[in-house]
Amino acid sequence: MEIKKEQNGTALILSLAGRLDAMTAPELERVVKSELSGITDLTLDFASLDYIASAGLRVLLATQKTMKKQGQMKLVHVNPDVKEVLEMTGFIQFLTVEE
Repeated sequence: MEIKKEQNGTALILSLAGRLDAMTAPELERVVKSELSGITDLTLDFASLDYIASAGLRVLLATQKTMKKQGQMKLVHVNPDVKEVLEMTGFIQFLTVEE
């Protein structure tokens, strides 16, 4: 998986490419933990994310909890396969997903 970071003041965009699974979730977790200080607006761009597994969902949940305390988080450009996983797991109910 590849993670690109783009920060503008207190807004951060993390663009993910590839697969977010047990092998790559720890990498996203490290990036999130190191980059969220002072961030009030987090956008996760899933335009190039092909797949998400339960380990990736766990990182999304932890990140959402952190961002709820300091601002907001949204997912953008979620492909139909990833969106289906979010719907089946109920994550779509508490995550902000924009087309």
